[in-house]
Amino acid sequence: MTNDPDPIELDVHRGMAAQKATEVRRHTAEVEADREALRQHQDEMEHALRAGPAATWDEAGQKARYLITLFAATPEGRDPRHRKLIASALGDIQRLSEKPSANLAET
Repeated sequence: MTNDPDPIELDVHRGMAAQKATEVRRHTAEVEADREALRQHQDEMEHALRAGPAATWDEAGQKARYLITLFAATPEGRDPRHRKLIASALGDIQRLSEKPSANLAET
């Protein structure tokens, strides 16, 4: 047994097809891990949003923004007419959440 500090790069000893298959498997595993992390993050987000009623307009806006974003990812949400409405609604939520609540009564 030699004590070689440099690891052997096995990919260079295999054919191109085998290297490509290995790369595809690695990317697939990474994508699946990313999907699982996203699912877990969404579950945590939805749990937080379901924890109770919104206490402020900002919290209600966050819930609405989340639901609108979920809808935007559906086939119906990708319809050009719906995309315009989604963009408008998200813009309204953003604009109104930036104004102090005292100014909302004046407008």
